[in-house]
Amino acid sequence: MNEGHQWFTQMRKTVKLLFGNDLPDLPEAAFAPPSFTQSPFELPASIFDAPPSSARPAPGAHFMSGVYANDAGSRSYKLYVPSCWNGQALPLVVMLHGCAQDPDDFAAGTQMNAVAEERRCFVVYPAQSADANNSRCWNWFNALDQRHGQGEPSIIAGITRDIMETYPVAPGQVYIAGMSAGGAMAVIVGTLYPELFCAVGVHSGLPFAAARDLPSALSAMKRGASAREVKSAGLPIIVFHGDQDTTVHPANGEELMAQGLRSHPLGTKTLPSRLAGRVPDGHAYTRTKHWLKDGSPLAEHWVIHGAGHAWSGGSTAGSYTDHKGPDASREMMRFFSTVRGG
Repeated sequence: MNEGHQWFTQMRKTVKLLFGNDLPDLPEAAFAPPSFTQSPFELPASIFDAPPSSARPAPGAHFMSGVYANDAGSRSYKLYVPSCWNGQALPLVVMLHGCAQDPDDFAAGTQMNAVAEERRCFVVYPAQSADANNSRCWNWFNALDQRHGQGEPSIIAGITRDIMETYPVAPGQVYIAGMSAGGAMAVIVGTLYPELFCAVGVHSGLPFAAARDLPSALSAMKRGASAREVKSAGLPIIVFHGDQDTTVHPANGEELMAQGLRSHPLGTKTLPSRLAGRVPDGHAYTRTKHWLKDGSPLAEHWVIHGAGHAWSGGSTAGSYTDHKGPDASREMMRFFSTVRGG
């Protein structure tokens, strides 16, 4: 197999994983041109082999299954109720997994259930259906799934409302976060339903309206999104991205920040601060914060130097994690705890 054929095979494998679609066969003659001068595109060795996950609840806690349905379809979910809950109102975090993941895997990798015990909050993990996407990716790149009251955003918002009606969720303390395709969908849902959510967390994701179909999605992932005239809801946002991410270009993290700032009425008047640091025996990072004049946070961007497409500070009990990075789960929850909705 020559390098051109090898590259096409790997790209085909990636497209099928991320979007549930396949590329058409090409004749052998299509790979006849001279070999590339650069190394062929390579995928992480673990991209198709997720480790077994473990998300056992703490003693006294509950990690239970549920199903929600509306006119757009149905999705299952897992809800974590921490051991500290005795009927009091608690914050709620919605966590959207990435491609080829599920709630148990995502909970195990992010360790968000352990964070829920520390921070005293509910966490709900909606699950993408294989019927909706063969690789269980949230369909962030479909035009239908970028509209209020339609598609997957309406289902995720419906799950959120169901939890809020069933459990005493603290007013103004509902947040949404996600990884990769889940991160892109988190931005969409936060943008479409700002009355529900008061902040967004995105790890290795893409900005709102980054794509409208499969070709534009692949372009945004490879080169960075060009959604510079599009605005989001302007919710406070925290972004994590590895600067060696070859699956979703790090430029998308920069655009997420820019989009968030230009979408807020006071975004051009923020007071930025920058900090460089390093995790002991781990990755270096650069953290940029944007504050409003009243001291409230508007945006926070973590660039993890040397990291790829993986949840920073995550556990090897789940897939797509990098334990050498700063703890994205705890930093997101720290950020969320400083934000209150109206």
